[in-house]
Amino acid sequence: MEALLEDYVSSEDLKKFERAYYDENSKGQVTARTRFEYAWSLIRSKFQADIKRGILILEDLCSTGDDEAKRDYLFYLAVANTKLGEYQRAHECCKKFLTVEPSNRQAQELEKLIRDRITKEGLKGMAIAGGAAIAVGGLVGLAMALARK
Repeated sequence: MEALLEDYVSSEDLKKFERAYYDENSKGQVTARTRFEYAWSLIRSKFQADIKRGILILEDLCSTGDDEAKRDYLFYLAVANTKLGEYQRAHECCKKFLTVEPSNRQAQELEKLIRDRITKEGLKGMAIAGGAAIAVGGLVGLAMALARK
């Protein structure tokens, strides 16, 4: 699953999907397939702005697109949000996907990875808070020791 999160689109492929998207857009009708392919290439970008743009397209597809394709949209929304560190949103997308297809191994693995990252981030936050508390306590102790002299 980590490989999926570290899979980046080549600039040539991104340009190809972008060109198709804007060509259809200029004609007034962008197919769901073209929108999905462009969003899929955007979320595989190294740039957060591209990933966010891909998320917007996928979210729109979720609300307006084909119900059968919705699971793909949800899966890639989970991937994109995970890449951005938006673990709660990613987890919500995974849960929605798994309600439709509970035995999907890829989604199960992604959900586990997201839960692990949520736990890791929580532990990191506690360590930072604990370190700050120790530093403040040390400064207070030092100030009291100097005040006694």
